Amino acid sequence: MKFTRVFAFMALAGLAGSAYATNGYFSHGYGMKAKGMGGAATATSDDAFGGANNPASMAFVGNRLDLGVDLFSPRREASNSNFGGSGMAVNSESDSNYFLIPEFGYNHMVNNDLALGVTVYGNGGMNTNYKALGGGFGNTNLLGGQGKLGVDLMQLIVAPTAAYKIAPNHSIGISPLIGYQRFKAYGLDGFGGISSSSTNLTNNGYDDSFGYGVRIGYMGKITPTVSIGAAYASKMNFQEFDKYKGLFAEQGDFDIPENYNVGVAWDVTPAVKLAVDYQRINFGKVASVGNASSNYTTGGLLGMDNGAGFGWSNVDIWKLGTEYKYSQNLTLRAGYSHSDNPISGSDTAEATFNILAPAVIKDHVTLGFTYALASGNELTMAYMHGFKNDVSGARPAGFGGGTDKIQMYQNSLGIAYSWKM
Repeated sequence: MKFTRVFAFMALAGLAGSAYATNGYFSHGYGMKAKGMGGAATATSDDAFGGANNPASMAFVGNRLDLGVDLFSPRREASNSNFGGSGMAVNSESDSNYFLIPEFGYNHMVNNDLALGVTVYGNGGMNTNYKALGGGFGNTNLLGGQGKLGVDLMQLIVAPTAAYKIAPNHSIGISPLIGYQRFKAYGLDGFGGISSSSTNLTNNGYDDSFGYGVRIGYMGKITPTVSIGAAYASKMNFQEFDKYKGLFAEQGDFDIPENYNVGVAWDVTPAVKLAVDYQRINFGKVASVGNASSNYTTGGLLGMDNGAGFGWSNVDIWKLGTEYKYSQNLTLRAGYSHSDNPISGSDTAEATFNILAPAVIKDHVTLGFTYALASGNELTMAYMHGFKNDVSGARPAGFGGGTDKIQMYQNSLGIAYSWKM
């Protein structure tokens, strides 16, 4: 398969709808094998997704190409208990329910110690699409604007990777991160009074931006059965969304936060492996996401440096995965992950703002398998269920009062094919 065709697939599938909002706007895992193990992959070297997990792992991967796609289905719902002071409760479900999330990884061993490769993946995104309320409220939407209400954020990252064995069982790696993102918002005219630039707030179609960052990692096989790993990714700095400089803090800035992960994998028996990861995502260090939603009450209008944000907190995530080699050809997987909720709903307007991005999932369970074909190539599938969770908070009187409630659950089913070369 020519690489031009692979990257064309990645670009088209990514633009078709990257909407992962599992751990904030990060995926629960990268690579179909990791997704079957609850996302635990920092200390494993089973595929070419080191650019998203741990670049150092690529030194142990061998020559291979991995190509996959996830069918992701998030179900979002929001409600208000006393809409506009009318005494009436309203609710709406987001209509956008199915998205294709692509993934691609390639690794080449230049020699026994040096690996060069690339990982291409959809980091995540935020997507909602609520209809106008209808009935007695006509064309008004949940946030007091007109017509449909929602946002669409898509992110695609290319991570060229180099990994080197500094000793037979220890490696380091680096992945420059090159990012592309696209965004639009609509139906937010109800926020015009708290925006620093109401003409750059909503209904301006898609805007896009490019960004960059870096991920570094270490991996070591400290015994024949135990491996450890660690990786750190800097904040990815993106160009501003000029069309939405009246929405996101710092004149339309929207970055991917710094994050780091550590992990251990243990071959309990020749047939059974356990893996545990810890991940930290510092959402609070990205102003457009981490600024308090209440900032508009003290002069921090939307779009300003101190402008109101989504009020997301930093999160800690624990991932546990197990792998069982059922036979020479079939490997089974299962996993669980638990995350803090970046949205608490305790701050003024926080639940209200996050109607646009109800990233409240905390717990995931996963299942997966890999079947090795006679050619040596592999077919892998993974399933994920994110359990329903909700957050409630008071809506400010200036936006109609009452209590807002946001909730979500999700499922995904993915398939990947791997060529060993």
